[in-house]
Amino acid sequence: MLAIAILAAGKGTRMKSELPKVLHPLAGKSLIDRVLSCTQGLKPNRKLIVVGHKANLVEDSLKNYQDLDFVLQQPQNGTGHAIQKLIPKLKGFKGELLVLNGDVPLLEEETLGSLIKFHKECKASVTFLSASLDSPKGYGRVFTDESGLVNKIIEERDCSEEQRKNKLINAGIYCFDWQQLLDVIKLLSNQNSQNELYLTDTISLLKKALHFEVNNPFEIKGINDRFQLSECELYIQEKLKSFWMSKGVSFVDPISCSLSEDSNFGTDVIIEPQTHLRGKCNIGNGCHLGPGSVITNSTLAENVFAIHSLINEATVGKNTSIGPFAHIRPESNISKNSKIGNFVEIKKSFIGEGTKINHLSYVGDSTLGKNINLGAGTITANYDGKNKHQTIIDDYAKTGANSVLVAPIKIGSHVTIGAGSTISKDIPDRSLVVERAKTIIRTKPD
Repeated sequence: MLAIAILAAGKGTRMKSELPKVLHPLAGKSLIDRVLSCTQGLKPNRKLIVVGHKANLVEDSLKNYQDLDFVLQQPQNGTGHAIQKLIPKLKGFKGELLVLNGDVPLLEEETLGSLIKFHKECKASVTFLSASLDSPKGYGRVFTDESGLVNKIIEERDCSEEQRKNKLINAGIYCFDWQQLLDVIKLLSNQNSQNELYLTDTISLLKKALHFEVNNPFEIKGINDRFQLSECELYIQEKLKSFWMSKGVSFVDPISCSLSEDSNFGTDVIIEPQTHLRGKCNIGNGCHLGPGSVITNSTLAENVFAIHSLINEATVGKNTSIGPFAHIRPESNISKNSKIGNFVEIKKSFIGEGTKINHLSYVGDSTLGKNINLGAGTITANYDGKNKHQTIIDDYAKTGANSVLVAPIKIGSHVTIGAGSTISKDIPDRSLVVERAKTIIRTKPD
């Protein structure tokens, strides 16, 4: 049996934020999301989240997860106190308790699996992750006897100068035999510099305490401030970009770009400087993105070119050109061989194959057929002040510059609309329509 407890009650004062520390985003996911993600393959029987500061926000952020038990720690009197709060929830439980921290987001599932396996094989009372660091500042120090058993962990603020020279540190990730922990957890004292109950004090009270040293110390990096958050962001981004470059993606200036972990790329993709992919993105072979583009939760087929543009929750067909300075908004579907040009905004619309919207246009709540050409400044006036209305334009239609189509409206196939027209009624197929006010010229008297 395995129970997992994630400690997420702290405020995180060094973040200087109204947001609980564990909800700060890292490469598109909150810190606590990342911690939960690395436990999925462990198949725990119980998952408990210890909450405290702004508990309602933390709970709301995790509402899509199944089978989470929330445990309120109020006030927050240390990590030992947090585990004491689990006792009623784990009544009758027999097995291992894995204790994680909500602000240590880079742990790998494989590392946790190895920790649990080592703990069981050694029949330990507790096994915790450790690391040897050249600069161990800020971490509790681990002290062992000649046989390798851990005698104690001393928090840095409670260490003597000599003890601080020890480079073996405690990562704060524990695997306990729950029944043995129950025997000692109530014996903790707050006689320390913080006047708190330290979970680390259980180490000296348990029969067999072991440490398990991680291969990659960066995995156990905790986040206490925004500088450490940025270090972890850089680590994730470097890892992602290195992976995709090995798969055939080129970054002209990798350091200026960012990816989400849910981004997928084909081969021969070129990503120019200052280009960012967020959420779940699927990018086809031969796409050329940027410079200066932001693509969010979108699918781009092969050979799409997108320069200085925003594409959000949209689908773009192959051999399509977007931008510069185009804005493709949610629920837009742009078919293959199309052109969405400079300063064009598309919102919740279907754009047919081969259609061109080259300049300064707005198309909203519309369905456009194939091989349509919208002239510069064509606007679909879809909003009447209360409701949105549909515009339908059939195949091979053309609009002149500065045309306004007042929805709801249907423009037939092979229709030509003269420049400067404001059209507010349906137009039949194969028509020429011009609607303008009569020009009046009056000369000024001398």
